[in-house]
Amino acid sequence: MRPGGKTVRWWSKLAVGALMASALVALGAPEAPVTTTPVAGSTYLCSGYSGCRSAGYSDGGYGANNGRMYWRMYSGHNCTNYAAYRMIQAGMSSERPWSGSGMAYNWGHANSRITDRTPAVGAIAWWDRYHNGIGSSGHVAYVEKVVSSTEIVISEDSWGGTFDWRRITKDSGRWPSGFIHFKDAGPTPLSNTAAPTVSGTPLVDSRLTAAPGTWSPTPRRFSYQWSAGGTAIAGATRKTFVPGADQVGKAITVTVTAHKPNRDAVAATTAATTRVGRALLDNSARPSIEGVAMLDETLSAVAGSWAPSPGRSEYFWRADGARIDGAGGATLRLTDDLAGKQISFVEIVNRDGYKQAKKYSRATDPVVVDQVEVTEPFTVSGRTEPGQVLTVHPGSYAPADAQVRYAWLRDGVPIPGATATTYAVTAADLGAVLSVRATLSRRNYLGVAQVASTPPPCGRPRRSG
Repeated sequence: MRPGGKTVRWWSKLAVGALMASALVALGAPEAPVTTTPVAGSTYLCSGYSGCRSAGYSDGGYGANNGRMYWRMYSGHNCTNYAAYRMIQAGMSSERPWSGSGMAYNWGHANSRITDRTPAVGAIAWWDRYHNGIGSSGHVAYVEKVVSSTEIVISEDSWGGTFDWRRITKDSGRWPSGFIHFKDAGPTPLSNTAAPTVSGTPLVDSRLTAAPGTWSPTPRRFSYQWSAGGTAIAGATRKTFVPGADQVGKAITVTVTAHKPNRDAVAATTAATTRVGRALLDNSARPSIEGVAMLDETLSAVAGSWAPSPGRSEYFWRADGARIDGAGGATLRLTDDLAGKQISFVEIVNRDGYKQAKKYSRATDPVVVDQVEVTEPFTVSGRTEPGQVLTVHPGSYAPADAQVRYAWLRDGVPIPGATATTYAVTAADLGAVLSVRATLSRRNYLGVAQVASTPPPCGRPRRSG
């Protein structure tokens, strides 16, 4: 739109621009680019230095200073010299920030790290060669206003043309190839709109997970730094963190830093968790005792099954539930004072970052002094026929005051009520093997049992040989 409100068609000067560019390259000045005036398809707001100033559109002082070269660009009406001037006015160095060609089409390629498709006030709008109506030299302009993500207002100067302001829409076919963020506020800065959080229980070896929160605009990626008690934890830079023993008693936070190209990284820190607590050791199998509970024998403690594995274990032996003084190792020799007592132990386990845990073994039978010994076997007399009586005859044993209990067996199974020294054979015993089991016991002695055989099975002869 020219001043006065009329939309006009602009006749391309591509051919003239191309010839002039060729001539300048031949003169050995490729870094002093020549650009063409933008083509039709956009709305002009003003034209000329004085015309724009009269209409209220500034040239930034370039009209009074265009006789000088900036960033080694040709002076006068020249898009690159004007863009360089505006960047120097914005505070950049008078030295061109890249080496190589200064042709307009090269600006975006030479500064690709800070070039994207997001418009921003103060950025340089850049057209690559032959893009959206631009000729072989490309074009650059200064972004004066960002109406929306699809509409901008630029100021520009053009080789062989004049200074003007234009409004360009994205659907006009004249939209820039990109935007170079040399010295502008950049795209909309990152902003944290909902704080990051930590989920999980702050216990040793219990996983914590960071949620990055809500950001605007959407970041490309996040980085994380976990801290304990306000001090950064070395190496804790993932989305998840598992506290260790070093973090016990300290509150945990994580700082989430949002990253997006051409924007300053922005960090936000979560609220602190409660202090990291000690975890619990899990026992899946209680400790046990190996060995025979007999005087002068040695019992051994077998550790229980713990998860995770404890770093340190201690054993304390007990007799009838009372701790045995000085018995704190993994073994216990059974002495006279322990006779008749039931032995057990408690296993106490420790691991850094975990609460101390303990578990009791099952108790043994009462400790015995010795074992009852049968020196001469028990025998059975009588006929294994219905109506006959079988009699068990004690053998010799020690100690002699051991008590004897009997159980008559039919095919190895106790006969109900048959516990005397005699047994009357019945019809139910026909074809069965009869025997008697003698169980000997004595206080503080390990008992013994002996099975005495009977004559041949009732109703059939004993095999010979």
